[in-house]
Amino acid sequence: MTPMLFASIIQAAILATGADQAAQTESYGDAHRMAVETGKPMVIMVGTTWCPPCQAMKKTILPRVREHGLFKRVAFATVDPDRDGELVQKLTGGGPVPQLVMFRHTPHGWMRKKLVGGQSVETVEQFINEGLAADEADKKVAEEGENTPSSDKTTGHNPESAGDDQPG
Repeated sequence: MTPMLFASIIQAAILATGADQAAQTESYGDAHRMAVETGKPMVIMVGTTWCPPCQAMKKTILPRVREHGLFKRVAFATVDPDRDGELVQKLTGGGPVPQLVMFRHTPHGWMRKKLVGGQSVETVEQFINEGLAADEADKKVAEEGENTPSSDKTTGHNPESAGDDQPG
């Protein structure tokens, strides 16, 4: 094997490994546990293996968001409606894929916010940053004892009562 071919193979292996690490996601159960234990908002990517926009989100957009460090500030997971249809129905209330769903615990209960369709890195980062800002504002309000409602939608899904794999 020539040195140039060997170097190319090694570089491809390193890039593939890095891409796999960037695309890694936690299970819903892991993300749920983290959200409950740490109080971090939970962001769930709902997408299928057969949907081109879902795959673009999973393979291109989300790894770039991860590189920018936003997934360190939230509990993140992916869920496939074809494998976990009942869970997806409870989390999203239905609708098209892909969807990003954010749950955050507020003084008024668990709130859900959705972003539907294929998105850019900037749009996903804005979605997460807005949720984080609202979460911080709600925590500040709770500390000050004020009672200002959040602008997110209240959801019937309560991640606190969820089991490892599905909401309870």
